[in-house]
Amino acid sequence: MSAKVALVTGSSRGIGRAIALHLAREGYRVVVNYYNNPQESSEIIEENQEQARQVLQEIEAAGSTGIMVGADVSDPVMARELVEAAIKEYGQIDVLVNNAGINKDQLILRINDEEWDKLINTNLSSAFYCCRAALRQMVRKRYGRIINISSVVGLSGNAGQAHYSASKAGLLGLTFSIAREYGARGITANVIAPGYIQSDMTAAFSPEQKEKMLSAIAVGRLGTPEDIAGVVAFLASDAAAYITAQVIKVDGGLS
Repeated sequence: MSAKVALVTGSSRGIGRAIALHLAREGYRVVVNYYNNPQESSEIIEENQEQARQVLQEIEAAGSTGIMVGADVSDPVMARELVEAAIKEYGQIDVLVNNAGINKDQLILRINDEEWDKLINTNLSSAFYCCRAALRQMVRKRYGRIINISSVVGLSGNAGQAHYSASKAGLLGLTFSIAREYGARGITANVIAPGYIQSDMTAAFSPEQKEKMLSAIAVGRLGTPEDIAGVVAFLASDAAAYITAQVIKVDGGLS
């Protein structure tokens, strides 16, 4: 396992961070990706770099190694360069986790074209760009694990999240197609669909909102980023070699 390399997009914080650290503890060398777009302010870029640096330090403290690479994966050139940087450093990518994503709740009649494009590009197109770049090397190696982080709303839809739901639903079709095209080459592709996970967004909910939310979850609690990371680690492992084209809901029984 120590020879394997995992690239996790959007891994400087939240679920991506938990995934990167969990895989590091499993012995993977990890490529930590943080959002970096020249159009953003220097303050935002510096904050993202610092968060990625902290993740990298924790990876090293866990006894593994890694690198940090800034890229806006919604841009096809930067997504390709991210994959190329990982291969240049380690010679391979064994596991690709497409985790980068954004959300901004809005009723469909109020979603403008720019908001729609940004959600689709960040949440769906980025996964396509990264998969396309990484698959070339995986096919040659005849081995690969692709894990795309979707959402339960990608399966059910949700009021105020038409663009987000559409982007997350699109990941299913992309994943299933990859699984069918490259399964014979030793490559699996699966989807994880999280439910309500502890985050800055859920922390801002009112007590009434939290009570309503928890009442709908069978296990009676919010999920943690580590709940998602554990499933990623399983799907990345050889124990999951016969699992592909599947959606695993990690939602505590919400759906």
